[in-house]
Amino acid sequence: MDQLRFRDVPEAHVDRALELGYLVFHERPEDEEIRKYHREALLDCDRVGAYDGDVLVGFLAAFRFTISVPGGELPCPGLTFVSVAPTHRRRGVLTGMMAELFRRAAGEGRPVAALWASEAAIYGRFGFGSATHGSSVEIDSRRPLALRIAPDERPLRLVDPLDAPALLGPYYDATRARTPGRIARDAVRWRKEWLADKDEEDDELSPPRIVALGAPDEPLGGYAVYRTKGGDDDAGTPGLVRVDELEADTPAGAAALWRYLAAIDLTGRVRYWGGAPDDPLHHFAADRDQVRVTQTFPALWLRLLDVRAALTARSWAAPADLVVEVRDERVPANAGRFRLTVAPGPDDDTYTASYEPTDARPDLALDVRDLGACYLGGTDPRHLAAAGLITEHTPGAAATLGAALRTARLPHTVDEF
Repeated sequence: MDQLRFRDVPEAHVDRALELGYLVFHERPEDEEIRKYHREALLDCDRVGAYDGDVLVGFLAAFRFTISVPGGELPCPGLTFVSVAPTHRRRGVLTGMMAELFRRAAGEGRPVAALWASEAAIYGRFGFGSATHGSSVEIDSRRPLALRIAPDERPLRLVDPLDAPALLGPYYDATRARTPGRIARDAVRWRKEWLADKDEEDDELSPPRIVALGAPDEPLGGYAVYRTKGGDDDAGTPGLVRVDELEADTPAGAAALWRYLAAIDLTGRVRYWGGAPDDPLHHFAADRDQVRVTQTFPALWLRLLDVRAALTARSWAAPADLVVEVRDERVPANAGRFRLTVAPGPDDDTYTASYEPTDARPDLALDVRDLGACYLGGTDPRHLAAAGLITEHTPGAAATLGAALRTARLPHTVDEF
């Protein structure tokens, strides 16, 4: 352990970091385009390495993301490629790299960090809480999609993937203003992450297809990004439509897009991984045997690196006056008792918060990971209190906090990284 050093990983060592990641995740992409994409992504990240002498034995990268939060957005390191050599497990490598990342983020004024957990058991001990959830849906499209509402009858049109970032980008940005947890996308991320010609995980899938709702001369009413795959008659497997993203202004617009996706010729299945838990499809589908939720899972994990900065940066839904006792073993500045006061802001329908140290008796006590899980409005503090993870010293304190954190739409993202 005395030989371990935690420092920046220079560009000259990025190939080492890639090989370490492939070793840890049991991968070795043969497609040079995928390897090139991974390398370019790491070059555009902040990089922290653990070195045993001159040997790179641990690595993590952090995208320089911006994430939507209620009422605004915050700079947010997005952790990826977190890797520890199998020869150096349980020697404090990950702990040291996280401490270095947290130190850097604090110095640069980035109050939250995020990741998608490959192993959920690991990241809670570093203060990350599951802040958004995804729901996977499968539609049996061998018969017309049964709906309880009338779909929007505006025209649908296919969009060239080369033109998609310019068309979809502004629309997606508008969704971020009303949906917490979404990562800002630039044209490069659109092209390389969402609209790459080959799918990294399934080379049998088609290139991306984009269907837009509304004529070219009218405002975009919604869109879907999807890929298709032919079926296997011998195996009795129908063709597949895999939906990567679907957004619409209205339930009727969403119904029009789902009706289109479920009616594509030579397919019999529609699969959407990671949709929003409050997606209106769950309600306006007339036959829930035809439209089934197959999985619900934690998606984006959030870490509050500067609790005060994070709480005071977001908007709130209701007034509150609570003394909160926060535990944080990794960032001592976050730990202690604080008075959270949520009061009306400059607009009649918004509230803002102050958060100051106090010696007063706490109304509730919780770990920073649980505060992170609740921060975007996706987890109800009452549920954590019922699970014994939040201690209520004042009856009703968890309900008060939950009402203040509530958002009109549940936080949601499909930007896995």
